[in-house]
Amino acid sequence: MCCISRSLCYTCLMDKVDTLLKAVEIEMRKARIKYKPFNSTHEGYAVIKEELDELWDLVKKNKGYKINDLQMKKECIQIAAMAVAFVIDLEN
Repeated sequence: MCCISRSLCYTCLMDKVDTLLKAVEIEMRKARIKYKPFNSTHEGYAVIKEELDELWDLVKKNKGYKINDLQMKKECIQIAAMAVAFVIDLEN
């Protein structure tokens, strides 16, 4: 929660965005150290889909009851990191 209301003010929202983008950058860098760039667009899609399927498995188990789920957050960060890596590979 933010200053006054139940929603985030712009400043708090941007602080959260900055924190999440840093987490995505760190995750992407770790993946690039461990794995080579995608060999094809099919591979990029498949890796993102695999991460998305892992999130979907967690969502189905969760049944929507627990909003603050750290494992789901981790999967979302991994999805974002692989999407960024895919965009970078498309440019090369």
